[in-house]
Amino acid sequence: MLNCVIIDDEPLAREVLAGYMDQLDHVKLVGSFSNAFDAQGFLTDNTVDALFLDIEMPEMSGIDLLKSLPNPPITVFTTAFRDYAFEGYELGVIDFLLKPVSYARFLVSLEKIKDFLSLKADDAGIEMSGDEPEFIFVKSGVQKIRLLFDDVTHIQGLKDYAIIHTATDKIVTKGSVKSMQELFPESQFIRVHKSFMVSRDKIRRIEKNRIIIGDHQIPIGRNYKEELERKISGS
Repeated sequence: MLNCVIIDDEPLAREVLAGYMDQLDHVKLVGSFSNAFDAQGFLTDNTVDALFLDIEMPEMSGIDLLKSLPNPPITVFTTAFRDYAFEGYELGVIDFLLKPVSYARFLVSLEKIKDFLSLKADDAGIEMSGDEPEFIFVKSGVQKIRLLFDDVTHIQGLKDYAIIHTATDKIVTKGSVKSMQELFPESQFIRVHKSFMVSRDKIRRIEKNRIIIGDHQIPIGRNYKEELERKISGS
């Protein structure tokens, strides 16, 4: 059972998400709030799996609420404004739902949440394969998976975990993007954002402040843009 909370100052937006959740046996709505202050107390005293959070609300925004929580749940931003997407990565937001939210798009967010919780439960860890490795061993449960650096497309930080993406799979391991940066070869991987590393060879194109790798759009942080341009140009 996935325990969820909705926070949105728009009654219709709350009703839509609550209606979607009511159609699913494995999802339970445990709290619905019209303002961040009431929700703050509930989230401080209760543990929930996922938070569907509006951003622009009076008195306290969704961003301010998220920053105030010492251990926030997995969060999906629900917003009418596209401009907040990249800022959410700084806060470990797993997805962004643009209003009005369709049922199909809501299900995509749920799958992302379930995937992350499932992969996190595998208790993954990383072991190096030598002094100058071409691969690492990723521990998942009782198994050890041989992961070639050449297969990795990008790495995303999410709360206290890193999600290692390949073209066909993803692995969640305990640790930050900074710790992954120390393990993955600098000649092959570039830190492009506080929450992202990318494989240089997997970059399909660069558009203003984002990188396209496959179907993924990866933000470029202002503090990393100059270094990215230097490494891409080879200077």
